[in-house]
Amino acid sequence: MPRVKRGTVRRAKRKKILARAKGFFQTKSKLYRSAKESVDTALKYAFVGRRRKKRDFRRLWIVRINAAAREHGLSYSAFIKGLEAAGVTLDRKMLADLAAREPKAFAALAAQAKAARPAPPRATA
Repeated sequence: MPRVKRGTVRRAKRKKILARAKGFFQTKSKLYRSAKESVDTALKYAFVGRRRKKRDFRRLWIVRINAAAREHGLSYSAFIKGLEAAGVTLDRKMLADLAAREPKAFAALAAQAKAARPAPPRATA
């Protein structure tokens, strides 16, 4: 089997890792082995973070919608159920934006949801 010395390929590979580690603390940006470990960990966290961001934004939108709905005498779940019953198909991102920027439009939606929500079941004695 022929001997492989790698030449420029090794240098390019190391240079790429060290470039990605630029700005890391102490040896993590200088020494190849610790830089490689740090870059791998950073890439792992970045991958996870891209998925977390979607969850975090949805939670934020729900909090905003809930706060605005309670100003109109509705809980979040009652508001969403009422909108579904009324046939309104706005997503949570748009509802949260309306709650923050267009209070009058949100009030109209809340009134629509209140009118369309189903009546609560009666207790039989």
